[in-house]
Amino acid sequence: MTRSPIREEQILTALNTVLDPELGRSLVDAGMIKEIQIHGGEVSFTLELTSPACPLRNTLRQGAEEAVRTIPGVTAVNIQLTSRVRTTLTSDLLPDVCNVVAVASGKGGVGKSTVAANLAVAFAQTGARTGLLDLDIYGPSVPLQFGVHERPPMDPERKKLLPIERYGVQLMSLGFLMDESQPVIWRGPMVAGTVQQLLRDVDWGGLDYLIVDLPPGTGDAQLSLAQLVPLTGVVIVATAQDAALLIATKALHMFRTMHVPVLGIVENMSTFVCPHCETETPIFGRPGAVHEAAEHLNVPFLGSIPLNAAIVVDCDRGMPTVARDPNTPQAEAFRDIAGKVAGQISIAAMLKKQD
Repeated sequence: MTRSPIREEQILTALNTVLDPELGRSLVDAGMIKEIQIHGGEVSFTLELTSPACPLRNTLRQGAEEAVRTIPGVTAVNIQLTSRVRTTLTSDLLPDVCNVVAVASGKGGVGKSTVAANLAVAFAQTGARTGLLDLDIYGPSVPLQFGVHERPPMDPERKKLLPIERYGVQLMSLGFLMDESQPVIWRGPMVAGTVQQLLRDVDWGGLDYLIVDLPPGTGDAQLSLAQLVPLTGVVIVATAQDAALLIATKALHMFRTMHVPVLGIVENMSTFVCPHCETETPIFGRPGAVHEAAEHLNVPFLGSIPLNAAIVVDCDRGMPTVARDPNTPQAEAFRDIAGKVAGQISIAAMLKKQD
């Protein structure tokens, strides 16, 4: 008895049973299946992920292969993984940037800038086109964290500043343009003008993700950014200290008032593991406090980053931990959070498309 040839409709039907758990849609409905080819019993197709930082890439690939192998007559399945970052942004200021993600905190000292720097490097390591804009006007730290001590060049034709690249990340900071010892003593209108200039007068080129390190609190830089650019969302960094959580909650509500989606909360300096006895000790408050706060506020909990002296040393040496010590638990924590942020951005892009 001759077996009927495999049809493309059979493959799509099989793949329609495989769900992307983050998007809540099948691979077919999400438009992730491309270029199906059939040669006898051999089936080939492209699985287009919504981000190169997708944390479920292996899970989705395995599910797709298993689904297609259930079709009678299939002897081999070849899957090519690619990615295309969906955009949530329509902005004259940033026409070639797909997504702008702010990293914010309610108060200083919670490690917001360290989180922003490591998230940017983690995105870049996946192959995503990534930029990091330091809008911490009063305390820019990107020059120190990335070991940059030169001024950015100027494109003579377009009259735009060109970002400085380190570890695959396009960088811009007010700290590149001012003397390191010079304090910034500006009123609100000057801060707002600087925010606009750093967006308008920098040639970012094509980016999948522009990470923006904001100053702590709820001041002029945050308001100006949200008014100038339709943000994809904001990541809130907090510690389990009661005061830090209270002020972080205020920052979160500010962004919600401004109709900026909250992508989630990151707990920094969660626990300290003694290098001698390996005892794990909570640093602030009680374990799980930030996770519980995220649930109460109905926002995703993106993960915890341990307190480790190596993170501080790496920062002082001008090399974020994800670049300097990629195989350590703290680097893995940053990469895991980056994957979850990418997932939340994909969900936001899908919801915007449905609207």
